[in-house]
Amino acid sequence: MKMYTLDDVMSEQIREMVKNAVVEASTTFKEDQIAAYEFAINKEENDNSRWVLELLLENAHLAKNNQVPLCDDTGIPHILVEVGPNTSMPEDFFDNLEMGVADGLRNLPGRSMAVLGDDIQRIEQNNGLSEDPGKVTPPSFLVDKMDEEGLKIHVIMLGGGPEIRAHTSRVFHQRDHEKFFKEALTWMRSEIPKLGCTPCIPVLGIGRTHFEASSLLLKAMVYGNLKNQSRIENKITNYLNQTNIGALGLGGSVTALGSLVKVGPQRASGVRIISMRPCCCVEPRKASIFLSQDLLE
Repeated sequence: MKMYTLDDVMSEQIREMVKNAVVEASTTFKEDQIAAYEFAINKEENDNSRWVLELLLENAHLAKNNQVPLCDDTGIPHILVEVGPNTSMPEDFFDNLEMGVADGLRNLPGRSMAVLGDDIQRIEQNNGLSEDPGKVTPPSFLVDKMDEEGLKIHVIMLGGGPEIRAHTSRVFHQRDHEKFFKEALTWMRSEIPKLGCTPCIPVLGIGRTHFEASSLLLKAMVYGNLKNQSRIENKITNYLNQTNIGALGLGGSVTALGSLVKVGPQRASGVRIISMRPCCCVEPRKASIFLSQDLLE
């Protein structure tokens, strides 16, 4: 997470910080991802799959060193903003966020995949695409509170392949977490072989509504750590690594590098809402900025 001193930041400079965060998220593996790949390479006994894992790690090093995207699908930018108590929002904050995202996509450059036209034309994709990568706008920003004073900005780049295989649904849990996760694992077992770009990192958000579950999924990607896995995360990973799907579906013992799970508040009912996304071999792509309260005054 990038931290800034008072001399580094003014409200208009947030645009530059967000631009750099978009580039960082799109070009750079985090430490836990690199460690997960190194562990997987040492563990994998299938020669073809181990070769793929080595290439993916080499790709990550080249992307970072040359500041080029980790994948041709540069993804849709999602922004999570967390605001601490007694924290003042900088002037024109959201305008600078939006412009910073556009600047970052142009600088990468991102894939030009914004669909032009009215509602029907965008659905049918019959009016062409914008040539400007900056037109790939983020959804409405997700804003949440945090305990510490200050402001955090998280950039998450979500690719199309995992989104095609993603799913948000209700599960009748019968007060049994084993049954709950069994349904989730059954879904993953059917979808991950279709993903193609494995090894994957399954991400789960579990909440009271579909919106909350999807929000928790984003937070799982932001705060999850492949080097510090919970009992549930280990169970999901171990199950998937027994499927013999392997890297790019070539078989082997490493189908999942790890798992990221975020469980939110629950309501008194027999239903839990779960949002599931099988992150591909270059995800999650993320970068974070932290501004402490004294820097914002």
